[in-house]
Amino acid sequence: MSRKKLPIGVQTFAKIREDDYYYVDKTGFALRLIEEGSHYFLSRPRRFGKSLFLDTLAELLSGNRELFAGLKAEHKWNWDRRHPVIRLSFGAGVAREPAALEEKIWEQLRVNQKALGIRCSEPTAQGCFAELIREAKVQAGAPAVVLVDEYDKPILDNLGDKETARAMRDGLRDLYSVIKDSDAHLRFVFLTGVSKFSKVSLFSGLNNLKDITVDERYSALCGYTENDLDQVFAPELEGLDREQIRAWYNGYNWTGDAVYNPFDVLLLFDSRQFRSWWFETATPTFLIEVLAGRHTFAPSLERLLTDEQLLSTFDVDYIATEALLFQTGYLTIDHMRQHGAVTQYVLRYPNLEVRSSLNNALLHQLRGRASDTPSQAARLYDLLEANDFSGLKDLFTAFFASIPHDWYRNNPIAQYEGYYASVFYAYFASLGFDLTPEESSNAGRLDLTVKFNGQIYLIDFKLVEHSGEGAAMAQLKAKGYAEKYRNQGQPIHLIGVEFSAEQRAVVELEVETLN
Repeated sequence: MSRKKLPIGVQTFAKIREDDYYYVDKTGFALRLIEEGSHYFLSRPRRFGKSLFLDTLAELLSGNRELFAGLKAEHKWNWDRRHPVIRLSFGAGVAREPAALEEKIWEQLRVNQKALGIRCSEPTAQGCFAELIREAKVQAGAPAVVLVDEYDKPILDNLGDKETARAMRDGLRDLYSVIKDSDAHLRFVFLTGVSKFSKVSLFSGLNNLKDITVDERYSALCGYTENDLDQVFAPELEGLDREQIRAWYNGYNWTGDAVYNPFDVLLLFDSRQFRSWWFETATPTFLIEVLAGRHTFAPSLERLLTDEQLLSTFDVDYIATEALLFQTGYLTIDHMRQHGAVTQYVLRYPNLEVRSSLNNALLHQLRGRASDTPSQAARLYDLLEANDFSGLKDLFTAFFASIPHDWYRNNPIAQYEGYYASVFYAYFASLGFDLTPEESSNAGRLDLTVKFNGQIYLIDFKLVEHSGEGAAMAQLKAKGYAEKYRNQGQPIHLIGVEFSAEQRAVVELEVETLN
């Protein structure tokens, strides 16, 4: 196979097909959607290929056959079926007030009028949108198609200002209600964005959307599967560790096939370097502040149990932590289970990139953005590699000693009991170690298994004010955590770490090695 251009940042289907870029064929999903329904909603994280899929739908429904040569749709689509396509996108720019959103809507309505050769006479944006849909059907002799990209961005951009966010939500709700009222003139509707706002808050006038966000049939609608990498991108794999690619970037799942983040994969192939490409492209400060402000116990994010209703709870006035992390792509579905009439989901980190980067960002927030955090993390890696336990005690003590006293006094984060265990866990997780929290609780206790360098470290953290001296090592032995690892033939180190909330320091570190 010959190498092609990497479609980094390319969201135009025609450009990809005409200029010899790699393309993962998603037209089979498009055919199924069109054949089986008419009104859809899809939520996926940013930079996952949503815009490209929408553009693919536009070209297919417009009947541009030449772009689909060799693809699944080529011989399975009636190319005599041509529909007028109306496209709206809120991805570009930031609207900070309702007037700016109104102008953005009018700007796009004007673009669509010009493209379709229609001039609206209605004076309001909602009226013009409805008129555009009606007239497009009359002019083309076929019902229209409406595609909306980044439908929620004007709200998400203003979550820090709830009054403005509500105004944006209300303005968008008025716009989207036109789609429901125009149903007789529409053949196909597809809305996509990052979040899934409740139907009550945003789609009260559009309750006929079929939500395919968590549908195993469409889990791989965006993103690349294992087979895609091996078949489509085979020329790019030479010289790269296949297992390392999988560990870093695979693992996103919506109850079906797991997928890779396409943005990560393309930048890896381009640079030949493993980095947190996706996470580095503007992970919202808002997210990290919410996690810290809600006293989120960091180890709990390894496996988080939630139900279907909570996973979909997303609105301006309240955003559940689980919904926020899932919909933005920082947690994904590990598996689903049915308990009677209740559907539950177990969430996890999708891959090494997200786990390491999110904990690194959270660590900076938990430690007041202490400037020595990166050097201390690097030192932790070196000390663990050398089994320098005396050095580890000194480093653990330095973790908290380096935080200014004023930060403790002025920041309520440091007052909750899980704070100390969360800081330690975030240090280990930010380094990408193989971690397993054995027992997590918001009371500051953490039994942590670290597998590294052919050795196993069983670590327990205790607050002496709650458990007394010597409790950490005593619990490691009493619980028999080492037993299940003895047959692996690797050295096992029991590490009991005790710290004092009053002194804000590590007061004891005991180590016992089992061969």
